[in-house]
Amino acid sequence: MSHAADRYSRNGAAHAATNMAIKLSIDCMGGDHGPSVTVPASVAFLHREASVELILVGRESAVRAELDKLGASNHPRITVVHTTEVVEMDDPLETALRRKKDSSMRVAITQVKDGHAQACVSAGNTGALMALSRYLLKTIAGVNRPAICTILPNQKDGPTYVLDLGANVDCEPHHLHQFALMGSALVSAVEGRARPTVGLLNVGEEDIKGNELVKQTAELLRADHQKGLINFYGNVEGNDIFEGTTDIVVCDGFVGNVTLKAAEGLGRLIKGVLVSELKHGWLDMLGALLARRALKRISQRLNPSRYNGASLLGLRGLVFKSHGGESAYGFEWAIRRAFEAARRDVLARIETSIAELMPVEAQTGVTEK
Repeated sequence: MSHAADRYSRNGAAHAATNMAIKLSIDCMGGDHGPSVTVPASVAFLHREASVELILVGRESAVRAELDKLGASNHPRITVVHTTEVVEMDDPLETALRRKKDSSMRVAITQVKDGHAQACVSAGNTGALMALSRYLLKTIAGVNRPAICTILPNQKDGPTYVLDLGANVDCEPHHLHQFALMGSALVSAVEGRARPTVGLLNVGEEDIKGNELVKQTAELLRADHQKGLINFYGNVEGNDIFEGTTDIVVCDGFVGNVTLKAAEGLGRLIKGVLVSELKHGWLDMLGALLARRALKRISQRLNPSRYNGASLLGLRGLVFKSHGGESAYGFEWAIRRAFEAARRDVLARIETSIAELMPVEAQTGVTEK
């Protein structure tokens, strides 16, 4: 994931061939565009990674039509699993959970549950994906609520992990406490950092600022810091996410989702303004031509699609969520993050870390329904 994924991509298929095959299930019908995006992204990723096998789940006729266009209808590392239903982006949870039992989303997650795949990727309805994943896979011992975790770029040219991004709009202090522990376990496993720093998103750095949720969570995290269980930096503000002040930033799902969408919008605004201004006149276009290599690098660093692919953290299985409106390029990044997580055995490492970090009373408590 993040820079690890970039390094692995540069090493190419020769490096991948030395590893055992990683199997991923892809919900081909999810998102705004369905197979027209998910299938090309899947085939492109297969061409880049020789040690991956993909289970493409969805309406077989639609999936195979896209495979035919790409000349990949008989690809030896592709399996197509036919389903008859689709979880639409506006479907209520009850429909996804109780009525559409042969949906591509549900069957893709079931591939992970049954051990046929090591991770699942979907661009479908976020609420339905979380509900189905939690229902089918269950949560890790001691975890009350799974959280959505993704990475955002920072000025240190590295990733800042942020959670929760919308799975839990209303939270209690112990939920944010668990998010911090799960985030620490994830970053430790993926980035190889023994004691990643954790920041608590607030309206100011001072301890006296913030609402009761943040203040009470800070007390729990400070207590863990004193015990050596977590490396709690303290309160951070929104700008700290992009300055790279801490490895991890924790917040409730309402704040996290607003932050994420604002960041994505800003990234697209900056890119759009640059393109518009550099085409304003012939001198501007000449300047853009001279600086095209630098502009290309800037565009790549600020492209939100490169950071697509959020993990549903806290489940007994790996599930990754792509933005519903992503292009094939962005969806491929979500596949890559799932691949890297499976290749690095992140789930087992998170479970081990959670068992070590989570308070005993939380592990033996009753998991929320």
